[in-house]
Amino acid sequence: MTSISPVHSVDYVTIDVFTDDRFAGNQLAVIPDARGLSDRQMQAIATEFGYSEVTFVLPPEDAANTARVRIFTPTMEIPFAGHPNVGTAFVLGRQSEIFGRAPGDHLRFEERAGLVDVALTRADGAVTGARIVVPRPLSIGPDIDVETIAACAMTPTEAIVTGNHKPVRVSVGLPFAVAELRDVAALSAARPNVTAFEAANQRYKPDEDSFSLFLYARSGENPWRLRARMFAPLDNVIEDPATGSASGALGAYLVSLLPEDTVDVDLTIEQGVEMGRRSIIEVSVSKNSGAVARTSIAGTCVTAMKGSIEL
Repeated sequence: MTSISPVHSVDYVTIDVFTDDRFAGNQLAVIPDARGLSDRQMQAIATEFGYSEVTFVLPPEDAANTARVRIFTPTMEIPFAGHPNVGTAFVLGRQSEIFGRAPGDHLRFEERAGLVDVALTRADGAVTGARIVVPRPLSIGPDIDVETIAACAMTPTEAIVTGNHKPVRVSVGLPFAVAELRDVAALSAARPNVTAFEAANQRYKPDEDSFSLFLYARSGENPWRLRARMFAPLDNVIEDPATGSASGALGAYLVSLLPEDTVDVDLTIEQGVEMGRRSIIEVSVSKNSGAVARTSIAGTCVTAMKGSIEL
């Protein structure tokens, strides 16, 4: 009788990030032990899930760190992203061990963008989320012309506010074009135009990833409470319900514009409302001697599903 070898499988966990409510926030799939998977298999798994990102956790190259984390979109590997780090930390922090070691309250991830420091958050002893420090300093530029933003978002040029800053590309690990709209109503009316995104990508080709647009509006009297939306149709992300890396970059950029040389600012960014997946992203920025010194992103998470993938 011919024996049949068992199908190799890997376990996965899906979670909703930047929310306390299951089936809200931003979906993430985490492969807590990706040892033995090839690059091709990782990309295929990320494509199968169809989420904005899937993370694959490997033992660290330096034993002083917690793990090596690789982040894949449905089409490519990227160097850094916010909600995958917060969500991966949540999953690993709730395990009894991470590659033979107890998680503790602080983790450090090796990623293509650099080292990501993580502080777990808890309630009644249980891990509820995490705060991550972005791995790269704020980079700014180039400016993006208003007409490009208006075309990409299918919004009138007069809805784009330039009094505080022009539309501009910013990054703390992953680049985004950011632009302010006059109010939440204009923000809610925006729609991505793929043809315009293709033209913008040719003109403002980022070093990594394709042209992505992060729009925001002030959502009340508090200038540090914002509503946002993120479109990245060239990466098969028509709209993202929560974009931590863009939120961190925007927060760092806005604080860099303040006249104070030294200041600490906490921002709350609400995203995903128009998609029915409301997310709350907390951003903290410290500015010292005229330069942004530290940017962190925090949020809560809930587990949605667990299972295994047959390979």
